[in-house]
Parts: sequence; structure tokens; C-alpha cells
Amino acid sequence: MFETICGTIQADTSLPARVAKLDILRRVLDGTLYDNLPYQFHEERNMAGEYIPLRLRRPSVKYGLCRVVVEDSVALLFSAGHFPAVDAEDAALVRCLQDVIAESRLNEVMIDAAIRGSVGSVAVLFRVLQGRVFFSVLESLYLTPVWSATAPDTLAQVTERYKVSGADLVEQGYEDIDAQAMYWFQRAWDTEAETWYLPWAVSDPLGGPVKDEQRSVVHGLGFVPVVWIRNLPGGDGVDGACTFRAAIDTNIEIDYQLSQAGRGLKYSSDPTLLIKEPATSDTEIVKGAGNALVVSEKGDAKLLEIGGTAAEAVISYVRTLREFALESVHGNRASADRLTVAQSGRALELMNQGLIWLADNLRISYGDGGILQLLKMVVRASRKFPLMVMGNRVVPLDEAQRLKLRWPRWYPLSADDRLKEAQAVSALVNAGQLSRETAVKTVAAAHGITDVEAELDAIDQDAQ
Repeated sequence: MFETICGTIQADTSLPARVAKLDILRRVLDGTLYDNLPYQFHEERNMAGEYIPLRLRRPSVKYGLCRVVVEDSVALLFSAGHFPAVDAEDAALVRCLQDVIAESRLNEVMIDAAIRGSVGSVAVLFRVLQGRVFFSVLESLYLTPVWSATAPDTLAQVTERYKVSGADLVEQGYEDIDAQAMYWFQRAWDTEAETWYLPWAVSDPLGGPVKDEQRSVVHGLGFVPVVWIRNLPGGDGVDGACTFRAAIDTNIEIDYQLSQAGRGLKYSSDPTLLIKEPATSDTEIVKGAGNALVVSEKGDAKLLEIGGTAAEAVISYVRTLREFALESVHGNRASADRLTVAQSGRALELMNQGLIWLADNLRISYGDGGILQLLKMVVRASRKFPLMVMGNRVVPLDEAQRLKLRWPRWYPLSADDRLKEAQAVSALVNAGQLSRETAVKTVAAAHGITDVEAELDAIDQDAQ
């Protein structure tokens, strides 16, 4: 069924082949996969009286299972209580980067990036404007990355190219544009500049990119200010694996089954009247409790209804499909009713083990491959431009420092769990097997400690 629906979506052959694949996956994520189907679900026959097969109808019920899995995994990845802290030997560097994260709202940016990137890949743009650091998410749909031949993990150039209406260009201040025509828009980032090109008409066979001197900018960073994030291991050389691809076919089946069940319930509410000839009246027959049907001795009248057992069978089938789909993409299949242990943080982890495995894999892609790379760009940029963070001038940061991410627990500990952890940490510190700094780092996330060194100073002051 998925391949049939994909066949109704016309691919633009003037764009790379990966654009069509990512566009379809994005439609699944946004809930617009069925928009190209020509008929509503209740339309059973066309104007010529011909039966319309189900594959050409848009479901009346859309269960966003794929979207639910993505949002659940991203919530475990970058929600307010799950965003990682930066760790390094230089405490001043850590405080500066934490301020950059807070001022640039990197948490919100990474949530957006992880949701959009669930189709396979996403890009995050790094900019320095008037000394301030900004991050923004770029859809990878129309981006083409090129990696360095000598360093395959380093971007050499990223090009953005897509079609746009003339009316949109006019609103952006472009001149000599036909508002009724379609144009190519293109810009590119390399190690020294962000180059914009003048739009050219799609219908012009001789048209091509011409540099827009007014909008092009030389940044001089020495690196491409874009971080390319592959979603999950797998995929091809450009895009990673999609988070929800294994559940799409089952999700479509659920949508159509629920739509059919809903259609059946509507029929039961207004059943079809069947009159067995010979009838005694030639007048129009009206159904209803206040209208008695009079037939001859040999006649008969019945209401064609759909039994409730059919609807129950559909619901049971849909529940089974949902379990299979969530299992295939490591979604949350837990039910608190089946939990036999105490409702602690550990119990919640056991309930959502599959979802945690998925989020754990995403930590590698969006943590080490996303957040750390962006923060390293900030450090490198500070040595080329004077940066302003929280209204204060930042001194050039040390590139030699090794940056790490300290992730919090998946779920908050219960009071009993915290007591046991505190006793264990205290025993290790008193036995000389754990330093005070490591002990504070261990409990930092649970107690909202962002600056470990400042917390150690506060502990010393309290002791004095």
C-alpha cells in the first residue's frame, strides 16, 4: 500500500533522487502522506458510478504512530530534564559554553533538529552576527553536502538548491522577477564564504547561477559553518536510517482499518432498508420510528446492519498491529497495568526499555555528532572574532581542551533511590575510592547542578 501511495506523488526529476525519498518520509512525519489521493474515504463511487478502490481514498482516521515515536524519543533526548551538560578540565570554558547554550537556545534548536532529522538527516547552521552566536536548523531535503577528499568526516561545501515561486521572491525584495513564474534558488557554504546566487527562471534553458554580490558574505572561519547530522546508523553515504521507516506500512494499515471501522459504525447508525417484494405502496418510503412500513402478506422489510463483533475484531486487530509497529521501531509499548514492581525511576526504565535503546542511539548522532561539533565551532570562532555571550566579551577559548557531554538519567530517581545513591557515593568518597569532584558530577543532574566547580567551592564555604 505504501508503494501505491508513493506512486501518486510525482517526483521532480530535476532534483537529486534522494529528494523524492526524503519528501515522502517527511509527508509521513507531517501527516500529509494521503493528500495526493483524489477521493475522500466516504466516496465509494465516482461521477460515472464506478466503484472507487480503497487505495485511491484518503483515510478518514489518521493515527500519527510514526510522529508519536519520534516525539517520544526526542523528549527522552533533549527535553528540559534530559539535555546534556558540557564537561571539560577548564571550568571557565565550561561556564562560557553553558552560557552560549542558554543564550542561543540550543536546547530548542536540537529538539527541532532531531524531529526533522528523523527522516534520515538534518543540518544545523552556525552563525556569528555582531559578536553573538546563533544556531538554526536547515532541512536536508534540498541540501547537497560535499566532504573533503583528505578528511571524509569534514565538510568541504554544502549547497542548497530548490524551486521557489516568483511571488515569494518578490516578497523577499528581489527585483526583475515574474511573480507568475518559477525560479531556482541557490546558495552555498564553504570554508571562507556564504555565497548567494541570483534566482534564475526554471523555464530558461540557458539560465544558471550568477553570484549575488549584495547578499553574499565572507565569514573567514576556516571551516564550513554547517553540521551535518545523520539520524541513525545505516542509510547511504549522505543520509542515515529513518527512525520510523519500519512502521510506515503498518501505520497505513491501521489508518485504513480504523477508517473502515468508523464507516461501519456510521452504517449501523443509519442502516440500509431492504424491502422484499411485493410491496403494497408506490409512495416514497421514509425510514424512522414514526413511519410504519406496510407490506403485503408475502412481502418483508429488514434493516441491513453491521454487527458489533466486526468492529470489535477491527479494534483488536489494530491493537496487535500497533504492538508490532512499535516493536519494529523500538517505540514505547509499556503499560503501567502490567508493571509488578514499584514505580521508581528504574521501573520506568524497564517499562520503556525499547524507547531508551532508540534514544541512546540518537545520543550518539545528535550529541557527539551534533552538539559537540557546534560547540567546537564556537571555540574555533572565538579565536577569529570577538564573541559576546550574556552581554560579556569572551576571551579566545582553548581549542586544545577536550569537550565531553554529561548526560542525565533517563528518569528521575525516587526518594528511596536517591537515598541509596547518596549512601553509596558517600561510602566511596570516605573510602578514598572516589573524589569529591566526581561525586558531585554523579549527582549533579539529579539536583540541577550546572557548575561543578562552583558547587565544590560552596561546599568548602559551608564547611568553614
